[in-house]
Amino acid sequence: MYKYFLKPLFFLFDPEKVHHLVFNLIKFVHLIPGIGNIIRLCYVIDHHKLERKVFGLNFKNPVGLAAGFDKDAKLFNELSNFGFGFIEIGTVTPKMQNGNPKKRLFRLTEDEALINRMGFNNQGVHQIVNRLKKNKSIIVGGNIGKNKNTPNHKALDDYLFCFEHLYEYVDYFVINVSSPNTPGLRDLQSKKPLTKLLNSLQELNDKKSKRRPILLKIAPDLNKKELLDIIEIIKITKIDGVVASNTTLEREGLVSKNKIEAGGLSGKPLSKKSTDIISFLSQRSNKSFPIIGVGGIHSPQDVIEKIKAGADLIQLYTGFIYEGPGIAKKINQSLINHF
Repeated sequence: MYKYFLKPLFFLFDPEKVHHLVFNLIKFVHLIPGIGNIIRLCYVIDHHKLERKVFGLNFKNPVGLAAGFDKDAKLFNELSNFGFGFIEIGTVTPKMQNGNPKKRLFRLTEDEALINRMGFNNQGVHQIVNRLKKNKSIIVGGNIGKNKNTPNHKALDDYLFCFEHLYEYVDYFVINVSSPNTPGLRDLQSKKPLTKLLNSLQELNDKKSKRRPILLKIAPDLNKKELLDIIEIIKITKIDGVVASNTTLEREGLVSKNKIEAGGLSGKPLSKKSTDIISFLSQRSNKSFPIIGVGGIHSPQDVIEKIKAGADLIQLYTGFIYEGPGIAKKINQSLINHF
């Protein structure tokens, strides 16, 4: 139904407006008594073969929804009913910000991809915390970043602020220094500032009664030397893992007219690139830390390739939009049969 009726209809309209429309529709439908349970019966699979224990957390299945879809933690409870084992919210910044000017989200239909230059639009950490208090036992990751107007030499303050305020309400943290849509942000991926940032977060983490896993989300555009630096930084700072990867600035091989738009590319064209990064990190580190694989996952086979490359968990975003609400179930069914 989705691919043959709803998707062609949705794809007639502006993608950001459709995103908000679908959010409101899912929210409204879940207000009807019993509908949430019916959706769960249709999409959620419970099976011991799907269970994973990664960085100390017990996941019912390895398929997560990536950051960027539920930026403001408005729908994480409802979205979990579509079969996801965990939901990552954000990117969250200390203060509310509107993000970049619209239009800022583009479909590349022929390439089964998206380009976005959203710019960390979110309602700020305080409003997001209020919504996370309503969590119904779902594993939630908190993806955190800096405000656009915060200069890089003060960026650490923004990350510490978000960590402190989200600590009680998320199960793990993802440090986002790899979005291409906040000017200068990727400079924080350099070895010296990144080591300082992660060490400072770890110091705060160690003061807590219970540590939260900290992961680093990296860009897919890093070269091999930079990836080796990432492995060394993880060893030095003792963070818990990596999310590989964020959106890319590359446009090679695209055929859609929207390929000229500025921003980060996600979807099928990113699949091999992210899988290669997962494989490199896993092999060169001797699988010394967990990896969440994200980028270009549109089918069970994409997931199997990333797991074989070294991913412990995976996340969807663009694939959820192109393939529809049944994709997590389809992947989980395939994993039960394959492993």
